[in-house]
Amino acid sequence: MPKLTDGAKEAGAGLSLRTKLGFGIGDLGGNLFFTAMGFWSLNYLTDTAGLAAAAAGAAVMVGKIWDAVTDPMMGFISDRTKSRWGRRRPYFLFGAFPLLLAMWWFFSAPPFKSTLGGAVWAAIALCALNTAYTVVNIPYGALTPELTKDYHERTSLNGFRFGFAVVGTILGAAAVQPIVGLFGGDKRAGFSAVGLVMGAVMASTILVTFLSVREPANASEEAPTERFFPTFLAVFKNRPYVILLAVYACNLTGITFVQGILVYYFKYVYGAESMTTLAMILLLVTAMACVPLSVLAAKRFGKKRTYQFALLVIAVACMAIFFLGHRLGPNFTLAVMVFAGVGIGFGYVPPFAMLPDAIELDAARTGKRKEGAFYGMWTFTSKLGVSLATVLSGLILGIAGYVPDAAQGAGSILAIRLLLGPIPAAVLLLGILVVERYPIDEAAYAAIMEEERNRAEAGRAEAGSGGATP
Repeated sequence: MPKLTDGAKEAGAGLSLRTKLGFGIGDLGGNLFFTAMGFWSLNYLTDTAGLAAAAAGAAVMVGKIWDAVTDPMMGFISDRTKSRWGRRRPYFLFGAFPLLLAMWWFFSAPPFKSTLGGAVWAAIALCALNTAYTVVNIPYGALTPELTKDYHERTSLNGFRFGFAVVGTILGAAAVQPIVGLFGGDKRAGFSAVGLVMGAVMASTILVTFLSVREPANASEEAPTERFFPTFLAVFKNRPYVILLAVYACNLTGITFVQGILVYYFKYVYGAESMTTLAMILLLVTAMACVPLSVLAAKRFGKKRTYQFALLVIAVACMAIFFLGHRLGPNFTLAVMVFAGVGIGFGYVPPFAMLPDAIELDAARTGKRKEGAFYGMWTFTSKLGVSLATVLSGLILGIAGYVPDAAQGAGSILAIRLLLGPIPAAVLLLGILVVERYPIDEAAYAAIMEEERNRAEAGRAEAGSGGATP
C-alpha cells in the first residue's frame, strides 16, 4: 500500500494546527477586501473621488458584469491546473503581487474633468481589482473540501478561517479613517495609503497560506474533463448548492447595505462621522468573540439553525436602528452594534461549513471533483450580493437627492434610514426562509459519504478486473 502524504492523511482525518492556522489566515486578506469594498467603496467614490452616486453605482455594476465571466472561468481553470504545487496553490504565489497593485490603484483615483471620465476609470479599476481578487480567492475557497471530508472537521476548519476573517473585517472597517487621518485634509492621499497598506496585507496573508498548507496528494486525481458550459450548468443541478447560493447572496446583500450606509448614517443623521469607527469596532469585536461560540452551536443545533439565528439577529438590529436610532441618539445605535455583532459572528462559519457538504454531493454522484467550478460561482454570487447592495444604495441616494458633504434634506435622511433598516432586514428574512429548504444535515451527509465510498469501491473493483465483462 502506498505511503500517504501529510496532505492525504489530513484529507481523511483531523487536520493539524499548522494547517488550520495556515489556511485560516488566508481569509484575513479575503475578508479585508470584502469589508473595505462593502464599507468604504461607495463613500470613497462619491465623497473622495467625486463621482455622482448613480455614476458610482453604474461603475460597480460594470465590474459585476465582468465578474460574471472571470469568476466561473477561474474556477474552471483551477480545477484543471496541474503543477508541482497542486491545483490551487500556484495562484496564491503568482496572484499576490497583482492583488496588491490593483488594490492600491483603485484607492488612488486621479482628479476627473468629467463625470463620464470618472465613471470609466472606476469601472476599469474595479474590473482589474475584482479579477486580481478572483485569481487568488477562488482557488483558496476550493481548498476547503479538499483538505477534509469530515462533517464536523469542516466546521472547525472554517472556525479558524473566520477567526482570522474577523480580524480582516476589523482592519477593513476600522483602520480606514485612522490611516486617512494621517494625511490631514488630503483624503485622496489618505485613501491611496489605505489601498497600499490593505493590498500589502492581502498579499502577505495569502503567501503565508501558500507556504504553510499542502494540497492532498490525491486532490487532482479525479479532475473534471467536461467543457466550460457543461461544467457550470452541472453546478446548478445541485439543489442544496443552489439553495445555499441564494441564501448567501441574501446574506451578503443585506450586510452590505448596513456596512455601506453606516458611515452616511453617523455623518448625516448624528453629525458624528468619527463615531463610525467606534461602531464598527464594537460590531466586529463582538463578532470575533462569537465565532468560536458559533462552531459549538453548529455542532449542537446544526449548521442550518445556527445560520438562521445569525440572520435573524442582524435583521432585528436593522429594524431597531430604523425605528429608534434617530430618536435615542448615537449611544443607542452603538449598543445595537454590539447586538448585531452577535449575528455577524454566528453567521460567518455556517455557510462555509455547509458549502463543502453540498459540493461533496456532486462528487458522490458524478465521481468527479470540480470544487473550483462551485467556488467560482460562489465567489461571483458573493461579489454580486455586495455590488447589488452598493448599486442600489447609490441609486436610492441619488433619487432621494443626496449631495456629498452637504446638509441633507428629509428625503436623503429617510433614504439613509431605509437603507440601514427595513431594506436589509427584508433581504435577510428572505434568506432565513430560503435556507429552511436546505436538506443536508449530519445524517444526510453520512449517506452522501457512503454513496461516495460505494462508488470508489466499485471503481477499484472494475479496475482490478481489467474492466472485463462476463
